[in-house]
Amino acid sequence: MSLQSPPAATAAAALPLGAEPEHEQGSAAPPAAEEDGEDEEEEEEEGEKEGDKLPPIPAACGAAAQKDANSPFNTTEDSGINAKFVNVVYDALLNSPQDVQKSVLKGIINGLLQEWKGPRTKDDLRAYCILLQNPQFSNTSTYVIYAHLLRQIAALTEADHHFLVHWSKKISQRRFKQIVDRLLQFISLRLFPAKPEEFPPMEKCTWWIPSAAKVLALFNAANSLISPPIISYTDFYNSTLDHIDLMEEYHNWQCYGNSHRFSFCQYPFIISIAAKKVIIQRDSEQQMISIARLTRKRADLKKKLKVTFVGEAGLDMGGLTKEWFLLLIRQIFHPDYGESLMGLAVYNSITLDIRFPPCCYKKLLSPPIVPCDHNTLVGICDVALDDLFQIMPELAHGLNELLSYEGNVEEDFYSTFQVFQEEFGVIKSYNLKSNGDKIPVTNQNRKEYVQLYVDFLLNKSIYKQFAAFYYGFHSVCASYALLLLRPEEVEILVCGSPELDMSALQRSTQYEGYQKTDVTIRYFWDVVLGFSLDLQKKLLHFATGSDRVPVGGMADLNFKISKSEASTNWLPVAHTCFNQLCLPPYKNKKELKQKLIIGISNAEGFGLE
Repeated sequence: MSLQSPPAATAAAALPLGAEPEHEQGSAAPPAAEEDGEDEEEEEEEGEKEGDKLPPIPAACGAAAQKDANSPFNTTEDSGINAKFVNVVYDALLNSPQDVQKSVLKGIINGLLQEWKGPRTKDDLRAYCILLQNPQFSNTSTYVIYAHLLRQIAALTEADHHFLVHWSKKISQRRFKQIVDRLLQFISLRLFPAKPEEFPPMEKCTWWIPSAAKVLALFNAANSLISPPIISYTDFYNSTLDHIDLMEEYHNWQCYGNSHRFSFCQYPFIISIAAKKVIIQRDSEQQMISIARLTRKRADLKKKLKVTFVGEAGLDMGGLTKEWFLLLIRQIFHPDYGESLMGLAVYNSITLDIRFPPCCYKKLLSPPIVPCDHNTLVGICDVALDDLFQIMPELAHGLNELLSYEGNVEEDFYSTFQVFQEEFGVIKSYNLKSNGDKIPVTNQNRKEYVQLYVDFLLNKSIYKQFAAFYYGFHSVCASYALLLLRPEEVEILVCGSPELDMSALQRSTQYEGYQKTDVTIRYFWDVVLGFSLDLQKKLLHFATGSDRVPVGGMADLNFKISKSEASTNWLPVAHTCFNQLCLPPYKNKKELKQKLIIGISNAEGFGLE
């Protein structure tokens, strides 16, 4: 293959940008060489071999797809790709001469333009897997080529996608993250291009973003298959979407579902928790307007709360509502109102200081919309031993020991598929399966025993109680927007984030009467940054009414420190309605620390002079 190729932009012009082609076919990887990297010259030849056309992709990239004669390369667990070789080639590619880089792009273009008939081969899928890792696609000048690659991958069959998902989970964390970031950047720059002239008109490439989103979904699926995941689920968030009309996206999704009309809500893992919060809040407001024409009673819970404490003066601009929830949460399990409280908090954008195990939020989303058929089970989800560790660590540890026991389980443990549970002082027995009391636990069936036992503890034994909790939550927080949420995101919406970043709070704090360079402010931050986590939480609760970090982080608190004209003998004062701390100009750091600790450690209630 000649390295004196035309520039990428010229070669890319051959790719169709408008109407969908009847069939866009993919590139096939070069055939196996006798040794990786040894016979690269032979792979540069264009033409046919055994009836298959080979794309003029540079041999170095093609060699990465060589098959070890002893490896099961047709399985989902082994792609047959030499990952180390791919990494070496791509690490060197960006430092290669321009003519080499252009030749690589030309080879990709030629491969994408090939006409293929019939299903893709595993070699084709390997080629796609390798090409997705090409760092050249970070450059906007290659986006036309990249878009066509993404469209072909998006159009593969479900079976082919299954292979790509399982192969992708084998990619190193660094490469995996680079691919995800590249796809997110591609979507962002297509939505808001820095130089619009670099791209074709939007009306001619409406398929760009849907194709990228679908490929991103494959990597999200791969990430979910690994425990712990390769990267955090938050790494799939695209903050650019915070600046588009999210409600239009939401309404399109509600009206058209997962049909041919694209909406980012079809791929909720891309939407940040902050954006989802906006959707839920606006959906809440629209429902509030709708229910105004309907009966009151239960529906009144969806109206925004305004709180007044008996015997205490105060204007509820948010702070009193937060205080009310924090006091009420101490009795969250009271049967009169406990089940609805969490849903009410989400709809009023209040974070609660509660500690439910993670599987609780999975159960709240099982299913995310209350079924019309009241006979349908709710709050039942897939649970595993890891979930039990969060609730009953000692029992979970014992079951884990059972699974790893090397002796004779039946003779040494003498257990059956019957378990015992104490209920109000009475020991009751339950069969985990039919005739369970007559079925011994053995080395062969112990995995089934553990799974049934965990399912019994976290689903069946608490079904009645959790179903009431489920219906209470959804009676207030009934919204299709819940379909967009992961269990972890529900937890953040309900509880906020437990991780405090006081340095971030310092950077976003506003001042009134003070400058950030004033000695009192310097004293304040020296003291606060040196506080224990417990004292930092008390400060946050004192100033904002909650010790949890809201969705969006510390910057969303709009925290303000105002200069108090009161005597320095006074303690600091807070206006939680405004997230405002009024701080007298104390004479020294020691006095400030002493007064601040007293104030934040003895604060509850509201009052206006």
